[in-house]
Amino acid sequence: MIEFKNINKVINGKTILHDINIKIEKGELVTFIGPSGCGKTTTLKMINKLIEFTSGDILIDGNRIQEEDTIKLRRSMGYVIQQTGLLPHLTVKENIELIPSIEKLSKEKVDEKTKELLELVDMKPEDYLDKYPSELSGGQQQRVGIARAFAMDPEIILMDEPFSALDPVTRNQLQDEVFNIQQNIKKTIVFVTHDMDEALKLADKICIMESGRVVQFDTPENILRNPANDFVKNFIGANRIWSQPELIKVEDIMIENPIKSSAERTVIQAIEIMKYNHVDSLLVVNKDNTLSGIITLKEIRSSMDKNKKLKDIMETEVITVNCEESILNVLETIEKESIGYVPAVDNDSKLVGLVTKSSLLSVLSDQLMNKEVEA
Repeated sequence: MIEFKNINKVINGKTILHDINIKIEKGELVTFIGPSGCGKTTTLKMINKLIEFTSGDILIDGNRIQEEDTIKLRRSMGYVIQQTGLLPHLTVKENIELIPSIEKLSKEKVDEKTKELLELVDMKPEDYLDKYPSELSGGQQQRVGIARAFAMDPEIILMDEPFSALDPVTRNQLQDEVFNIQQNIKKTIVFVTHDMDEALKLADKICIMESGRVVQFDTPENILRNPANDFVKNFIGANRIWSQPELIKVEDIMIENPIKSSAERTVIQAIEIMKYNHVDSLLVVNKDNTLSGIITLKEIRSSMDKNKKLKDIMETEVITVNCEESILNVLETIEKESIGYVPAVDNDSKLVGLVTKSSLLSVLSDQLMNKEVEA
């Protein structure tokens, strides 16, 4: 865990960081983002003591970093920067193995680890081990930089705008690589970016900074749904959540008052309710609004006895979705089960809404159109 406690930084009498107080849990990927000059890179560089703070404490696993040996501290962390930092006179192999060699680790283990790391960043060792940085594309150099950062198997990786100089396609590929690596090995990664889309794509938590202050430190979803103030709202974009369909929940688009009935209603009563509300199905609930079944016009028509109660003919095996699920998961369920709608329930199985296939497709198609307009 990395903890910032009341961190301040003063340069030439000017305070550029004000009372930074955040905790980064072990295994989290946290992105720092904000306008140029907000202090995000300064904050990151304090973790490995490239920049000293004026007051406060930074603790790693409970230990104050100012009491740690600086060289050992830096070698215990991976560090990836925008310019890759590869030494031009060393091969890919030599660049990756630089710190392990200084630490006099076993040559056999280092060689094996180097090959593993290249494969981890989707580079074939036999093709790249003996090449020099000048023989690589920008994206390949950055992949080597990432591999080198993992060479000592550090628990903490610092990444300072590593992809900002790359073309969009390569940038997207490397974002996917980092995300996939993180899912597999769960290191603590602190990642500085100026790109909100990148932050949303990668982060477990996002730290938004303004003028040397943390204005919101939260999950991407909470930041999108509940921006702390107007600065955050304007910075992320008021409608950004709608361009992130994976973050849109059922409760955001569901029909909140679907037509429902008691299981004690008769078939003839159900028909009248359907006629009045212009629907061809009813959701059947108990007194406490727990969903117990569904009845369709088709099932009603197959019943000869119009005085039968719904509980005698309703379908009790109902496919439902939780109101907090992503709409992408719901669309997958609807397609898989070949249904046109699905009831939404809360964690207590109480009916809270109804999602229809048409409403889902409408939301997703609107986003596609908006992206095309923006493009």
